[in-house]
Amino acid sequence: MRNEDTFTAGSTGTEDPISPHQEAERQWRRVLGRRSFLKGVGLAGAAAIPGSALLSGSAFASGGTLTQGDVAILRFLAAVELIESDLWQQYNELGGVNGGNSAYMAALSNLDGDMPQYIADNTDDELSHAAFLNAYLRSKGARAVHLDRFRTLPSSKATGAKQIGRLTNLQSLDVDTSWYVRYRSTNNPDLGATFRQAVNIRREPGIPLNDTDTPPNLPAPVPPVGAQETRMQAIANTAGFHFAYIEQGGSSLYSIMALKASNLEVLRIIVSIGGVETNHFSLWHDKAGNAVAQPLAGVTDPETGVTFPDLNARGGQLNQTNLILPEPCQFLDPGLPRCSIVRPTLDELGGAVATIASFTADRLFEGQSPRFFKVINELAAEADAAARSR
Repeated sequence: MRNEDTFTAGSTGTEDPISPHQEAERQWRRVLGRRSFLKGVGLAGAAAIPGSALLSGSAFASGGTLTQGDVAILRFLAAVELIESDLWQQYNELGGVNGGNSAYMAALSNLDGDMPQYIADNTDDELSHAAFLNAYLRSKGARAVHLDRFRTLPSSKATGAKQIGRLTNLQSLDVDTSWYVRYRSTNNPDLGATFRQAVNIRREPGIPLNDTDTPPNLPAPVPPVGAQETRMQAIANTAGFHFAYIEQGGSSLYSIMALKASNLEVLRIIVSIGGVETNHFSLWHDKAGNAVAQPLAGVTDPETGVTFPDLNARGGQLNQTNLILPEPCQFLDPGLPRCSIVRPTLDELGGAVATIASFTADRLFEGQSPRFFKVINELAAEADAAARSR
């Protein structure tokens, strides 16, 4: 019997003939090929493992034994990567190097001239992560994760956006920007520290909504001069902060999941992909700072009132926009020397359940079905419950 959180493309009759998940799989096979993949992980000719082996707590293949916890970790990470792939594909369609909305691309380029290329590359990375994790799970006889049934959220109507169902909402975001302050602070959330918002971004789109609101042929002067140009720049600035928010969460999540892995090959997968998530965060941290520094600082969305202030004008290390590397902070015990680290590293702050709670507060899942939340929260709870076997 097929598990309820596993669906094939087209199961609802609403998806495109080729869904984003299928496209990810196709790209993965084209780059490596199934045969090369199996050979690379030492599984050529490996037999499939019965589902009952998973239920008993482990699955065996030539790479070693996977505990039920290992499978739960990988399944949740696969789900997160599918979610990230979905949101990054939306950003890429409109603002990537081959994006279809020139005004949005120009506004993003005001943050950095290479933004469209970076968006395209980040999208490719997330697609590869999702495809690899699902392929690896299948190679071990475990169930892959498919979320195609939940691709029901509407697309942007702006030029460049494909009119297909989405997993995620980018059209009205509440972006948590406390990460900006946290990584400049010497305090650690794992030891009880809390942090204010650097910028108050509420109910703000990260992508243009339609061509009436934000025409695709707008100029992008710095600073913007008209209402539509200003709104487009505010949307691009929101995207810059949202990019960093998503990827800093991945940095913590992968660090936390690594502590739970029992199988060394699974640990290798987690730390290898996690390193890329941290690399993404470092990149976007730098670009977000440009939205709150001169000459762009001061942009206010005329529709929502969201403002991107000049943080440097406030003074102090917690505002300084060119401090993009993690400040050394308290770690493990306040009596030990400060250390520059990814933080948080505790389940309750950055684990699987916390990640989904944060995405929900971000309004990333606005409009999703109760069934979606049930499935994704069950996957998260199982991942958090995993424990390293000794």
